Amino acid sequence: MSAKIKVGVIGVGSMGLHHARVLGQIPEVDLVGVSDLKYWRAKAASWRYGGKAFRDYRDLLSHVQAAVIAVPTAGHFPIGREALERGVHCLIEKPIAGSVEEARELMRLSEAKGLVLQVGHVERFNPAVLAATAHIRQPKFITVERLGPYNPRMANIGVVMDLMIHDLDILLTLIGRPVESIEALGAKLLTEHEDIANVRLRFAGGAVADVTASRVSLQKSRKMRIFQEDSYISLDYANTALKIYRKKSPVVKSLSDIESVRPEFSRTEPLKSEHLHWLDCIRHSKKPWASAEHGMEALKLAVKILDEIRRFDAAGAGDP
Repeated sequence: MSAKIKVGVIGVGSMGLHHARVLGQIPEVDLVGVSDLKYWRAKAASWRYGGKAFRDYRDLLSHVQAAVIAVPTAGHFPIGREALERGVHCLIEKPIAGSVEEARELMRLSEAKGLVLQVGHVERFNPAVLAATAHIRQPKFITVERLGPYNPRMANIGVVMDLMIHDLDILLTLIGRPVESIEALGAKLLTEHEDIANVRLRFAGGAVADVTASRVSLQKSRKMRIFQEDSYISLDYANTALKIYRKKSPVVKSLSDIESVRPEFSRTEPLKSEHLHWLDCIRHSKKPWASAEHGMEALKLAVKILDEIRRFDAAGAGDP
C-alpha cells in the first residue's frame, strides 16, 4: 500500500474534531470525509479540515479504506462491526465497546477479516509516558489522579469508562501483571452515573495502585506518581512533563544524596503519534500497540470496578 490511505471520521463531536484536524495534516492521508448525525457539524468539520460531509456514516464507509469511530460509546459496536464487515480498518475511541462481549466480537471480526483494529487509548502515545517506561522497574506503589470540570456531553457515561479507563490501560501496560483485588467506591453528584471514583488495585507481585477520577473538580489535573525501590517518578500527562528523583548512594544522609533528572523527549502531539502508528500498522499489516485485546482488558477491569462500586453502594444502602 503505497498511495495515500483513504480515511473517514465518523462522529465529529469534541474528540472527532481533533481526529479530523490531525488526519487532515498528515501527508499520507486522504481525508475523504466526515459524518455526524448532526449534519451541520459534519459540514463545519469538512469546511475546516477537508473532505466531504456525510449525513449517514454508511455512505462514508463506501469511500474509505479506514475509519476513525468517535461516536458515543453505545455506537462503537454497531458502527465498528459494520465497518469491519465492509473491509474497513478501524480506530475506535475508548472504551472499545459498551460490553466485554461486544469487544470480543469486534476483535474476532477484525482477525477474521485481517483488518487493523486499534483502540483510542491515546495516553499510550503521550511522550512523557513513553519516556517514563524506560525508567520503570518493578513499581511498588502508584498514585494516579485524573480530575476535571463537568462536561454535559459525557452525562451518558460515568468517569470510570470516560476518564479512568485511560489510566487502567496504562497501569496494565506498565505493571504487566494481573489484578488480584479491587477496592472501589464512587459517588453520583451531577448525573445518574458515578461522577467521582476512587479505586485501589492490588497486582500480582505486590504492586499497589490508587486511582482517582473526577469530573466535579474546578481545575484539570492528570498526574501519575510511581514509587519504586530506588526512585520516584512524577509524570504529568497534561503538561507532558516527566521528572525522576533517585538515590545517588545506597544511604541517603541529606538532600544532596538525591538527584533530580528531567529526561528529554520529543513533543509530538499524542493524537498524531496514535494516527501515525495506526496508519503504519495498516500499511504493513501489523498488530497495533493499543490493540483490540488491550482495549478489551482495560474494559474488563473497568467493568469489575463498576461492579465493585455498585456492590459498595448496595451494602451502604442496607445500613440502618
